[in-house]
Parts: sequence; structure tokens; C-alpha cells
Amino acid sequence: MIIDCAVYRDAQRIEDPEHRTDVAAAHADAARNGGFLWIGLLEPDPSELDGIAKELGLHPLAVEDAVKAHQRPKIELYADDDFFIVVKTLWYVDHEDAVETGEIAVFLSPTYLVTVRHGEGGRLEDVRTRVEAQVDLLGHGPVAALHAVLDEVVDGYEDVAADLQVDVTEVEQSVFSPVRTHDSERIYGLKREALEVRRAVMPLRDQLARFLRQQSDDLGPNALPFFRDVADHLVRVGETVESLDHLLDNALTAHLAQLSVQQNEDMRKISAWGALLLAPTLVAGIYGMNFDHMPELHWAFGYPLALLLMVCVSLGLWRTFKSTGWL
Repeated sequence: MIIDCAVYRDAQRIEDPEHRTDVAAAHADAARNGGFLWIGLLEPDPSELDGIAKELGLHPLAVEDAVKAHQRPKIELYADDDFFIVVKTLWYVDHEDAVETGEIAVFLSPTYLVTVRHGEGGRLEDVRTRVEAQVDLLGHGPVAALHAVLDEVVDGYEDVAADLQVDVTEVEQSVFSPVRTHDSERIYGLKREALEVRRAVMPLRDQLARFLRQQSDDLGPNALPFFRDVADHLVRVGETVESLDHLLDNALTAHLAQLSVQQNEDMRKISAWGALLLAPTLVAGIYGMNFDHMPELHWAFGYPLALLLMVCVSLGLWRTFKSTGWL
């Protein structure tokens, strides 16, 4: 459905109820007076987007991608000044250690900007409000609106990376704590979520860098620094996610080493307790064979002596194992 549809001219929003119901009239008004049209859609059905595509002349392949969603982040040029941009939106569900994803498809030309949003993330109402309040920025046309959308999405990436960093720190502390932990499942889960962030950030980073190289003249010297700032944030998020992935690899290796050490300690303790039980069992077994000619067999203190021998041998073994750290 159409969330918002408005014409912008001279850095001002033109309020006209007809613009929301008649896209062709709104686009003609924007193009005729040097303004631009900004349409925001949320998970439109094919017929709804096809109607807008016919009015604006959107490329059918781009329209198909916008309807189906689940596309790889990309920036494609379909005509001299008509671009199709796909970006992933990310948000973090902390109690599940999960990165949820959505998608925004953007159609850009000198006279219009159409955003097609899928998923719960990447709400653009606040973005539109901020752009409308910045007259100097809005004066650059649909390119300024595109920058605002990209900036909002990349800020979301930074928030997700920060949340992931907190959870990775918690995992590191848990792995190296003296308490026996079971962190393998959480580490694998965080690596999966880090991979989800990489799938959103890395393709967009490369595509945006190429876009800035090829379209630097068209963007103009005033708009270019803003897009370079977005590209710089993307690079920073990408480096953060890569470092987090390496930290998780190291944490997993350390966790497996910790498990191996703990198992060795368990085996030493089992062996030590086995030796402690073996000594009295050996004495009892020998004196329980009931041969006639055994030392002190018919002596009145033979039984207490055997018990004392068991206790002394066990105590000696216990002190030895305790001093060596086996117990």
C-alpha cells in the first residue's frame, strides 16, 4: 500500500490531496515545475506497483525485483538517469541473539523517488520528516532523499554491529571464566548473525563505492561528501563485523581448548579416586583369601592392623594427589 505520496518543489512539500490518488498528475506536476515526486510503499501487491510503474516508466525487471524482494544489495542503472537500488534493513533482537532482516528497493530518477519497503525494519516516516525539515538538503532533489534513506539504513547497521559487539564480549567473558560453560551453541549462533550482517553490508559497500566513482559528476560537489560519509560508515561497519567474526573464531577455539583441559582434569580426578579405592581393595582382597599361612592372620590385632594399613595408604595417596593438583 502507499504510505505517503508527495510532490516537493523549491525544498518544500506541496500539499495536494490529488497527488496521493493520482500518481500521473503528481508526477506531471513535479516534472513541470522543477520538483520531484516521492512515493513510499509498504509491501505492495504486483498490481499496485505495476500501476505506478506504468505511470513513471519503471523498468519491468526492476519492478519484478521490488515485488519479490529477497534480492542481493545492488545499485543498477537502467537508463541514463534511472537507477534501481536495493538495500537490506537490519535490526537486532537482543533476547534471541538474532539479526532480523528486511529490504528497501528504491527507484531513482531526476523527477521521482519511489521506495518499496519489505519487513518491519527501515521505517521511513521519520526519515521523510527529517528531510522535509532540512531545506538546504531537500533542495538537492531526489538525490537528497536517497541519501537520507541510505543514511538511515547504514545507521541501523551500526546499531546492530554495536549490539553484536556486546554479545561477543559476553561470550568471551563466559569462555574464560572459571565456571564450566556451554558456549558453543551461542558462538555458532552469533557467527550466523554476523554472516547475515556481512551479506547486507559487503555488497552494498562495493556497489556504493562504484556508484560514487561513476556518478560523482552527476551528484555534484555539494552532495558527494554526504554519500562519501555513508560509504565511510559502511566500511567501518564492515571492518567491525569482520573483526567480530575473527573474535568468535578465536572464542570457539579457546572454548574447545577449555573443554579439552576440563576433560583432562576430570580424567585425572577419576584416576586419583580410582587409586584411592584400589589401595584398600587390594589389602582387603589379599587378607580375604583366608590362607592358613598369612602374616598376622591369627594375631588378635591383625584385623585392626589391616584397617590401619588401608587408611594410611589411602591417606598417603590422597596427600600426594592433592599436592600435585589431581584432586
